[in-house]
Amino acid sequence: MGELEHHVRALWTLFEPIHAVTYFSPESREAFAEIGLTRYWDGYFAGRAAPLGAVIAAPVVAIFSGFAPFLVDRVLPAVWSTVTVGRVLDARSRGAAATLRNLVPDEGFVTEAADVLAQAAARVDTIGRPLAAANSALPVEADPYRRLWQAAATLREHRGDGHVMALVEDGIAGISTIVLRSAVDLDAMSVRKSRGWTEEEWAIEVEKLVARGLLTGQGDISEHGKAAIERAEHITNRLAIGPWRGLNDDEIAGIARTLAPIARACQTVFPFPNPIGMPQPWNPNLDPNASAVPKSPQAI
Repeated sequence: MGELEHHVRALWTLFEPIHAVTYFSPESREAFAEIGLTRYWDGYFAGRAAPLGAVIAAPVVAIFSGFAPFLVDRVLPAVWSTVTVGRVLDARSRGAAATLRNLVPDEGFVTEAADVLAQAAARVDTIGRPLAAANSALPVEADPYRRLWQAAATLREHRGDGHVMALVEDGIAGISTIVLRSAVDLDAMSVRKSRGWTEEEWAIEVEKLVARGLLTGQGDISEHGKAAIERAEHITNRLAIGPWRGLNDDEIAGIARTLAPIARACQTVFPFPNPIGMPQPWNPNLDPNASAVPKSPQAI
């Protein structure tokens, strides 16, 4: 893995926690509940899909990757009959901003971080990346907390779109990904239930992955399975370079130092290990070369 490629991965560990507060914080849950989205998955699917418009379930299943169609079908498109896309977009931004304001009350510091991250978000390449394109097309927010979160969301979905491309390339997208990851760094029972898969569907997928040599007969990750995950992470990192291309080491380090305190504050909102497989944030002051940032998902 090249130095820039790894630094891009390390930067992901700093903007991903900022974005992810929308899935874990009580302020975000409350913002969705205030507009009638009281069930967790109503807020999740409506909130994350809202930049795409009043979309139906099928493209969300395809774009998000890993969720059982049944789980998405329960929310979309029915939710759009009770709430508008505009209200959902406002709720997700408002809830995330409230979370960040409580975690990082220094608005001047957040303004600096928002400006830095918004510049990177403005450089995302969007061809073939539906969530990145939809998020980058949203108006730039005046409030620095909202602007910071939206920039993080755009960059996170840009990387996520590329990650799905990488998984498709290796034939391990959808349920295959989470079954493999549950043999590495995710809890199988919790992730199966949270993504909506039945025991039968999960068992069938395990059998397929054993037949492909990606899992052992005992359901452990095989060497071929590890290689497939590492290959997908390498492609993901390479496809995520776009917004950061042309920056030198000092510029990347400066961005990292600006984001790191906010990322550390945000990480208090969710557990480690966590259901989205996010590693600990990069500490550029103690680890300027990001040598402690894992190159791929690591066993718990």
